[in-house]
Amino acid sequence: MPTTDTQLGQVLLAQARKAIADALGLPAPAAPDHPQLAERGATFVTLTLDGELRGCIGSLNAHRPLGQDVRDNAVSAALRDPRFPPLTAAEFASVQVEVSLLTEPDFIEFRDEADALAQLVPGRDGVIFFNGCQRATFLPQVWEQLPEPRQFMAALKQKARLPVDFWGPNVMIARYQVRKWHEGEKQE
Repeated sequence: MPTTDTQLGQVLLAQARKAIADALGLPAPAAPDHPQLAERGATFVTLTLDGELRGCIGSLNAHRPLGQDVRDNAVSAALRDPRFPPLTAAEFASVQVEVSLLTEPDFIEFRDEADALAQLVPGRDGVIFFNGCQRATFLPQVWEQLPEPRQFMAALKQKARLPVDFWGPNVMIARYQVRKWHEGEKQE
C-alpha cells in the first residue's frame, strides 16, 4: 500500500503541475498516468509561494474522475481563487503544489458547539461548517495554524461569513480526512 500511495501522490502532483503549466501556456513534461485517476475522487490543490498561501481550491465530494478533479482544481487554485490575483508565468517555477485527497464527508450529531468540538480530532479532521446556504471548510492542515478547537471553529465561522460566536439550530458539521502530498517532500 505505501508504494501505491506514494506513486499516486507523485502522479497527482505531476497532473496538477502540468495542468497549471498548460493553462499558463508553458511547456511541461507529460504527466504520468495511474489507474486510480479514472475513479471518482475529491481533491484540494493548495499552492504556496515563499511559504505563503497563493491559492487553494477543491472539491468536497467525489463527483468526477480523480484525474479531472485534480487538474481542474489545480487550474482554479492558480487562476481563479478570488483571494489572489491569477498566478503568473514568472511565479510558476517557484510555486509549490500540494494535493489533498479527501475521504467522503461524514456528518456528526451533536447537542451543542461544545459537543461538536469534543468530537473533532485536531490535525486529523477536515471540517465543513454548514448553516443554511452558508458553508465553509478547513482542511486538516489548518489545525497547524489554529490548534485550539474553539479558535479553529471561530475562524471557520468567519470564513462562512458568520460571527465568531454564532451558533444556531440549523448548524450542521461534517468531517473528513485527507491523504496529502507536497512537492519537495521526501516520499516514503
